[in-house]
Amino acid sequence: MEDLVRKLKKERRLEACEYRSLLLCEDSDTVAMLHGTARETAVEKFGKDIYVRGLIEITNICRNDCLYCGIRKSNRNISRYMLADREILECCRYGYSQGFRTFVLQGGELPDEADRRIEALCRTIHEEFPDCALTLSLGERSEESYRKFRQAGATRYLLRHETHNREHYARLHPEEMSHGHRLHCLDMLKKYGYQAGTGIMVGSPFQSIGNIVEDIVFIEQYRPEMIGLGPFVPHKDTVFADYWKSDTSILPGKSHEQEEAELSLKLVSIFRLMLPDSLIPSTTALATLLPDGHQRGILAGANVIMPNLSPPSVRGKYSLYDNKASYGAESAEGLDSLKLQLGKIGYSIVTDRGDFRST
Repeated sequence: MEDLVRKLKKERRLEACEYRSLLLCEDSDTVAMLHGTARETAVEKFGKDIYVRGLIEITNICRNDCLYCGIRKSNRNISRYMLADREILECCRYGYSQGFRTFVLQGGELPDEADRRIEALCRTIHEEFPDCALTLSLGERSEESYRKFRQAGATRYLLRHETHNREHYARLHPEEMSHGHRLHCLDMLKKYGYQAGTGIMVGSPFQSIGNIVEDIVFIEQYRPEMIGLGPFVPHKDTVFADYWKSDTSILPGKSHEQEEAELSLKLVSIFRLMLPDSLIPSTTALATLLPDGHQRGILAGANVIMPNLSPPSVRGKYSLYDNKASYGAESAEGLDSLKLQLGKIGYSIVTDRGDFRST
């Protein structure tokens, strides 16, 4: 098994059956070697610098009805909101004063007619903060809108494919959503020169180890600049509210929480070794699942954290899953606490744009 880690570091890819073996490996020495090798690779590329991105959750309004998501359109138990442009700019200004040089506008998937406003907002932010990177995470848009957002100043786009298996995708989404269209959108992001990000939910309902291997192979081929690996956390107002109570774990003898944490950290390491230059967040979902989630993600090879810049009054409303961490070290105002956490494991925050730089 340790030979597989060495092979992945050297050749930057494995056979599908070898990825499967690493994911299922329970040998603590091998797992420690996997994480350690990935961590060394990240340090070789980036030093012990961790990039921070200012996350602004601009709306929890969504036209989609994804079965796992707390802001799905059929959820009547949440209070919907839409930040005004001035509120978004105030978040950017505060973030800029704190040293943030990347802003991430994230939200539910709005109707097509919202794209003109998004384009204008991109242009305004780019004009006021020309030294900053602007990332969008706003779902599936038209090809023309992706082109216009890019021209208006957006430089990165995050669109997790969630699962590459068509049948698995269909079990997580309503009929009107298309697996093929999601992949087409990812192709459009590459076409228009975005630094593109994709990724999966780890431990999502009905997911098999074979599904995860398919996702690894897809990401190996797509070669995104950013890779987001969020462990699945149920939301009380969705079809899968009680999923963690089910006996359907991928890893024998493990709770859903345990397997998701372990698999998420293994995947961070696998992708660091596969794509050494990539930008890989230690996600809020991981920090929600584990008290020391950010630190463990970094020690597995991650190099990005996304503190929340959203107004405190709306953070609880952007509830993709239950108990989402958005205060303390997860927030922009908790940056000192985050610095302290990372300092304890020998890392430090850097506030530059942290662009993808292939070597």
